[in-house]
Amino acid sequence: MSDRDPSPGLSRRRFLGAAGLAGTAAIGLRPATAGAAPAVPDPDIVNLPDWTRYLGAGVNAHPYGVPSPFEKDVVRREVTWLTASSESSVSFTPLYALDGTITPNGLCFVRHHGGEAEIDPARHRLMIHGLVEKPLVFTMDEIKRMPGRVNRTYFLECAANSGMEWRGAQLNGCQFTHGMIHNVVYTGVPLRSFLEAAGVRPTAKWVLAEGADAAAMTRSIPLQKALDDCLVAFAMNGEALRPEQGYPVRLVVPGWEGNMWVKWLRRLELGDEPWEQREETSKYTDLLADGRSRRFTFVMDAKSVVTSPSPQAPLRFKGPNVLSGVAWSGRGRITRVDVTLDGGRNWRTARIEGAAEAQAMTRFYVDFDWAGEELLVQSRAMDDTGYVQPTKAELRAVRGENSIYHNNGIQTWLVRPNGEAENVEVS
Repeated sequence: MSDRDPSPGLSRRRFLGAAGLAGTAAIGLRPATAGAAPAVPDPDIVNLPDWTRYLGAGVNAHPYGVPSPFEKDVVRREVTWLTASSESSVSFTPLYALDGTITPNGLCFVRHHGGEAEIDPARHRLMIHGLVEKPLVFTMDEIKRMPGRVNRTYFLECAANSGMEWRGAQLNGCQFTHGMIHNVVYTGVPLRSFLEAAGVRPTAKWVLAEGADAAAMTRSIPLQKALDDCLVAFAMNGEALRPEQGYPVRLVVPGWEGNMWVKWLRRLELGDEPWEQREETSKYTDLLADGRSRRFTFVMDAKSVVTSPSPQAPLRFKGPNVLSGVAWSGRGRITRVDVTLDGGRNWRTARIEGAAEAQAMTRFYVDFDWAGEELLVQSRAMDDTGYVQPTKAELRAVRGENSIYHNNGIQTWLVRPNGEAENVEVS
């Protein structure tokens, strides 16, 4: 019996008995003859697991569906020392445990600046003012009645994703190195519909988006982007936004850093220049080695990570295995992902599964055999603009080590002969 056989010791009799096809064995009794002693339960049937012997819970045991209790460890997690309090912190998507491309709503990473706002949608309003012909105020009912509703799949990545890795390998697990990202289907109305309803004045060049949370989160967005592909969204993955994701309404800014996707959206002001708010001056700028800062680095460049094997998803079996990972680009569509198992000496092209959509996560796979040798696993993404994901050394050569944001360098996992993996760097 192979060490990969999922069912060692499963006899034909046990199989048939479990399936209800083995005659008297199906009810756990041996054949009886007249005057014989009472039938003795078949030990193979007595040892059947409980879930085959008793009725399960009814159809409405969970009015809102929940995962199996055996998946209880697949949850968002915090790194408590990252910020002073959880109200201004982040919890990370468990990328290592997911497959496909769509992130379940309950596992989408969370980033707050002033805690989660609890908003009554009946009282919430969205105001549009500034350099417009006609200031407007929308109720949630009016937002949902706007024509032109769309469904679009986009990734949302915090600019600080992988930010702790600028000065070397720090956090052990792709949930923590890359988990400030999720990928969902948003339902909403193009932002341009609201701006056109208000009438954009010729002098307007920027839009200030403001949230209704305790931080009054604000970001300046170029008008050109606002009129292009931004959405005013009220649903994700087919249901209303979760409170932690901006219920009842948020801004969607495809391909651009997550800080601009203002949650609990309450105000849009049009102006002729950026507002230079806290989150675009002292924060969300990229400090270079010479002390200067890169400003308005909105786009999230092409990036990828192998989710399995990884520190939280070690290799468990020798022989055939499946390497899995995700790639994305704010500039467009992922066209290719290369994978190496030896730290970059040899690369192979991964299989991209499904349609690769622009500004959305792409899933890739590589089937490989593992004999227990040490591996150095990396992935390298390319998009349809010709951009190639850089190494961490290439990034540091240009930008130094002072930054927190926009770290899209190639990630390395060291897989040891026992299958366990560790976050490392290779020169």
